[in-house]
Amino acid sequence: MTSARVLKIFFDGGCRPNPGRIEVAVVARGQVYFFDDLGTGDHADAEWLALGKALEVAQALGAQAFDLIGDSLAVVRQANGQAPCRNPAAQGHKTRFDRVAAVLPPRRIRWIARHQNLAGIALDRRRRA
Repeated sequence: MTSARVLKIFFDGGCRPNPGRIEVAVVARGQVYFFDDLGTGDHADAEWLALGKALEVAQALGAQAFDLIGDSLAVVRQANGQAPCRNPAAQGHKTRFDRVAAVLPPRRIRWIARHQNLAGIALDRRRRA
């Protein structure tokens, strides 16, 4: 019996300046997806939007078992219900994320160090290009 392979989906968000224009990268199956027209906000808004885009990419790919992996410990902990969302913006992001995740939830949402985050690496390379 073969177990289903879990798809790893990396996400990262940023803004320039902070607060400023939000940019997001998602990496799945070696493909990088960039999202730029997400408005303005601070780094926390950018990370939440990146998490949401990662979920949308996973669902669009038809993944049945997937992990969402990012380097924002605060957003990962809030999304997992391990830390409270202390401001209205974070509460709104969490509510929207939970609503979309109810359709096809991730197996896990986990933290990874910045230098291991493929989406963060992709954003850095894009900025330098």
